[in-house]
Amino acid sequence: MVIAITRKVSPRFSECELTHIERVPIDLDLARAQHSAYTQALVSAGCQVIELPEEANLPDSVFVEDTAVVLPNVAVITRPGADSRKPETKSVIQALTPYRELVHIGEPATIDGGDVLVLGKNIYVGMSMRSNKEAIVQLQKLLDNYGYIVTGVPLQDCLHLKSAVTRVDESTLLINGNWVDAANFLIFNLIEVDPSEPYAANCLPVGNSIIYPTAFPRTCHKLEQHGYRITGVDVGELAKAEGAVTCCSLIIE
Repeated sequence: MVIAITRKVSPRFSECELTHIERVPIDLDLARAQHSAYTQALVSAGCQVIELPEEANLPDSVFVEDTAVVLPNVAVITRPGADSRKPETKSVIQALTPYRELVHIGEPATIDGGDVLVLGKNIYVGMSMRSNKEAIVQLQKLLDNYGYIVTGVPLQDCLHLKSAVTRVDESTLLINGNWVDAANFLIFNLIEVDPSEPYAANCLPVGNSIIYPTAFPRTCHKLEQHGYRITGVDVGELAKAEGAVTCCSLIIE
């Protein structure tokens, strides 16, 4: 059984942190409906969903991915880069404790889970405005005994590494080469997003399908041409907060 931890949308969602996009009005009811449909897509993909209650005073807390990095034998509790988000880890620690040994990133390091791409025993960390070099040092020390190699990856024009590249399967990545250098991932098969869809590089493989935003039909078609089964979800309101499909869950396999 694959477990997915999610969290309901905060009533203060419209006060979310923004870095690379302009603030526009967010329809809270629609955001909640889209998140509910996303949760149902996880269930349909075979996940047992653990939905944490909304955090009224934590606007970005629906994006649970940023609070932890879940690995087969251990989970790393992050220290989010935005000060307003640091309290989000408390409830996630409680939720993960039954399933994994926990280790913790400490100050002065900061790191968002959205900057962490795990590909086998290689872990890539986006050097974004939210994640710093000290986090790479700490992450390597914490995971040395588990055999992981942690590497920092430069980014441009995007919030997180997983805004620019995500895993499709064990040998294939979906990538926007304008935001992260494809040379970092030459051992993988790379599917480039359609040039008209720069935000299309974020996908969530679960079970036998890939949960993917309906906003990017051209890149979706590319994935389908490669034989992948797509479960489309509308996350347009969540995207107004710089969210995407990986952001809204922690997957425990």
